[in-house]
Amino acid sequence: MLTRVAERIVAHAPGAGVRRRAGGAPPRLRRHLPLLGHMAEFALNPMALLRRAVAQGGEVVEIDLLGQDVVLLTGPEAHEAFFRAPDDQLCRREAYKLMTPIFGEGVVFDAKGKRLDEQMKMVMGMLRDKRMRRYPPVLVDETRKELAGWGASGEVDLLGFMKELTLYTSSRCLVGDEFRGGMDAEFRRLYGDLEKGITPLAYLHPHLPLPSFRRRDAARRELVGRVERIVEGRQAAGDNPDDGMQLLLESTYKSGERLTPHEITGILIALMLAGHHTSAGTITWVLVELLRHPEHLARVQAEVDAAWASEGGETLSYDAIRQMPYLHLVAQEVLRLHPPLIFLFRKVLRDFEYGGYRIEAGKMLCASPGVAHRQESTFPHPDGFDPERFARGEADNPFAFISFGGGKHKCAGNAFGLLQLKALVATVLRDHELRLVDPPSSYRDDYNQATVMPVGPVRITHRKRTPPKVAVPVPVETPTRPTLQLDPAQPVRVRIDRQLCVGHAVCVSEAPKIFRLAESGEAELIEAHPPAEQYALLARAAEHCPNQAIVVEQGDERCPFH
Repeated sequence: MLTRVAERIVAHAPGAGVRRRAGGAPPRLRRHLPLLGHMAEFALNPMALLRRAVAQGGEVVEIDLLGQDVVLLTGPEAHEAFFRAPDDQLCRREAYKLMTPIFGEGVVFDAKGKRLDEQMKMVMGMLRDKRMRRYPPVLVDETRKELAGWGASGEVDLLGFMKELTLYTSSRCLVGDEFRGGMDAEFRRLYGDLEKGITPLAYLHPHLPLPSFRRRDAARRELVGRVERIVEGRQAAGDNPDDGMQLLLESTYKSGERLTPHEITGILIALMLAGHHTSAGTITWVLVELLRHPEHLARVQAEVDAAWASEGGETLSYDAIRQMPYLHLVAQEVLRLHPPLIFLFRKVLRDFEYGGYRIEAGKMLCASPGVAHRQESTFPHPDGFDPERFARGEADNPFAFISFGGGKHKCAGNAFGLLQLKALVATVLRDHELRLVDPPSSYRDDYNQATVMPVGPVRITHRKRTPPKVAVPVPVETPTRPTLQLDPAQPVRVRIDRQLCVGHAVCVSEAPKIFRLAESGEAELIEAHPPAEQYALLARAAEHCPNQAIVVEQGDERCPFH
């Protein structure tokens, strides 16, 4: 009913194109209505609205959503200005008020002053490279447990399966066995009510008296009670397991205060949503796109079988997962074509200027991965599935590919998300042959949710396979990104881009004589001009940095990963 009303409103909206304005104001997209602005078109298909805005307005264009002016920036240069702007000018805290009812007051985006930075530093303890190296066997174990229910053959809703599986894998890795063990039917209901409170409408009006928002608020209150009982149980038993929950229990602010159960619940919910909601859709799309493109599936399958064979077939290590470069390219291409987020928002607190335009304080500024990744000028033949584009360097600019955001506030869970994706896909493909049930072109994105996933159900058939016991040759040579080649006879200069580093500390693991973890929680240099015998380790650190934050210069050459 609402869809038909919106379609009728949009069909009768006047005009097209954009209206140019004086005084340096961005051009405004036409075909909007009094009071509603472009909201009816947004309700029908937000991505179609944004793509029309860029096609007709260009790099900087303004739309109106129920009286809220939203300016869309598109393109690597515009994204860099967006992501590098200081927090007191472009504020993500003010932009994401929709998450306050879910995370809680004073938690994550609602945290005041420097408290948000301190909370994120606590969270990074679960996402740093040293701890991440322990996760692959856990991811494999959880996946195999769930796959045991598939039997020898059958049909399954792949999206539904991945939603449940990633809930288990992310909670066990990031929070702990105790929390994972408490995921009964009631927990899944509560968590589902929270998720249903994250809608495109909630970006602008998160406190409307809607039934879904009331259920969201009730679910959070009940989850706080669950966390309180876990905390009380640990304190009574004197248990201190080495897991994410304990890291939070032992964390303190600079003031010496400990986190409250209310804050711990909010941070855990943030971790769960980051590790589960977006991952389920992306992993589903990886498998769907591989089944749509058998030539790419053959390469990934050979790579997966080789990785398992190198480990003896029992589990996968962190290093084995790294030895699947083509699967990594496929994951990047899927995230380019099917990014989980429609918008990346900032609230303008001080006037912001870009490209000759002035965006006034009070407006919303946004970048859209789904729009940015389909620009011919950045990604040639943007609608095609071409994983090798990343090996060719089309996304070497860190502000071209923005599925995880960018800059200082790039998603802290990006490295975990990719690790989880590769471990789960590799485990599924090791033991099962998959087929699409419906026509390949029928699988499409659902833009009616705040987190974009395939329209469900995503039906596939599966049949048990026997993996080879030895590595099989990859059908054709697998293209990979160029490695950093350093001349041992020439000195190098190393620096860290402070607006890109968030403290994953991969560089500290790879090159501990060059990098260390600072008190701030970010990496810092021990040696800006390392000796030649450290060049190989330096190259690995630069190559594997999740945020492309390491800059290596030698002569006129610059690190290809920045």
